[in-house]
Amino acid sequence: MDTNMVYGIIAVVVIAVLLIVGGIWMDRSRKKNIQQSQEAAKAKADERLAAERAAQKPTVPEPAGQGKERAEQTPDTLAPPAEPGLVEEPGPEGGESLEAVVVEEPAEPVPPVEKPEGKKGRLQRLRERLSKSGNPFGKALFNILAKDHLSETDWEDVEDTLLLADVGAEASEQLVEQLRTDARVTGETDPTQLREALRSELLALVGTDVDRSLEAEKPGAKKPSVIIMVGVNGTGKTTTAGKLARLFVSEDKTVMLGAADTFRAAAADQLETWGAKVDVPVVRSDKEGADPASVAFEAAAKAKDDDVDVLIIDTAGRLQNKANLMDELGKIRRVTEKNLPVDEVLLVLDATTGQNGMAQAKVFAEAIGITGVVLTKLDGSAKGGIVISVQKELGVPVKLVGVGEGPDDLAPFDPESFVDGILG
Repeated sequence: MDTNMVYGIIAVVVIAVLLIVGGIWMDRSRKKNIQQSQEAAKAKADERLAAERAAQKPTVPEPAGQGKERAEQTPDTLAPPAEPGLVEEPGPEGGESLEAVVVEEPAEPVPPVEKPEGKKGRLQRLRERLSKSGNPFGKALFNILAKDHLSETDWEDVEDTLLLADVGAEASEQLVEQLRTDARVTGETDPTQLREALRSELLALVGTDVDRSLEAEKPGAKKPSVIIMVGVNGTGKTTTAGKLARLFVSEDKTVMLGAADTFRAAAADQLETWGAKVDVPVVRSDKEGADPASVAFEAAAKAKDDDVDVLIIDTAGRLQNKANLMDELGKIRRVTEKNLPVDEVLLVLDATTGQNGMAQAKVFAEAIGITGVVLTKLDGSAKGGIVISVQKELGVPVKLVGVGEGPDDLAPFDPESFVDGILG
């Protein structure tokens, strides 16, 4: 073997040994440094912990002069950081603190739960608003019928007035025929008799013997009683759901709201705002555009578990086409009834739209099968005749009416108050 090769092998072996020895030494040094750092950190932590414990101990007031003497015996040190919420009160003339006073941060004020107005006050306000509405419907009828002799033209004017008030063609014709044969109209000129005749005929058309109570309010009602709210967007459907919850709360019923209108971004937020004011929980989806039926199913399951009195489910009011609406509303009802039977389906209509809203109302009636109507914005205007026509067309009673923008302006429909209101 060549001498140079031997020297080369020896050199490589020496270098390898040196590298191994150096690595072992460096590893031991690193472990030693880590151990020293850990010990130092532990010592600092122990010191800090001891300082914090000392700071938490209440300071006992010392006799005069001892504080100064103790200060001279101990070196000046920085006081440990005070605990959050602890403030030391200085002693006389800026001396040593006497005691630690706990200062609590003020909690955020919780808004008070509102107590909604009961039915009695709502009905009274309904009568007052209808009687002060300046409705031209009743006044026009009264002026025509107050003539000494009614010609055929006068009777045509009566029918036109009824049509303008959205009473509907069939109902208008029926009312005119009844008025023409009423002796109080054809044989009397006394305004009191005439008004009473008109009032009785209108009451007969509106219906005084119809059961307008909600299923949840009837004796022996199932619990939870489920109400599904339907209607075109813009009629005040979500607002009405919130107001209806308040009405039940005023009767000391427990209520839950289901936000199944997942296609309108603000619908669930709006419902939560209504619920929060009267401490009513809302079941909603965490994401926009979720399946409405799944929200309805979850709300029904939650209402059943919590054993609430009433569950109100708000639905989307989209009306792209009849088939789409029927499919969606039908699915919502089906999945809800897997947990609870649906007792009520309320159709919300804007009274000011009059006959223009009737076509939409019929689509909803066919899609899900409504049990009652809620008329919003019924302030005694010329469109007040929609009460008569909607009942005649849909075959279901008007159960609730809204006569204002206030939270408690939703009231049970009272035929006598309504007729008296439109007659002025």
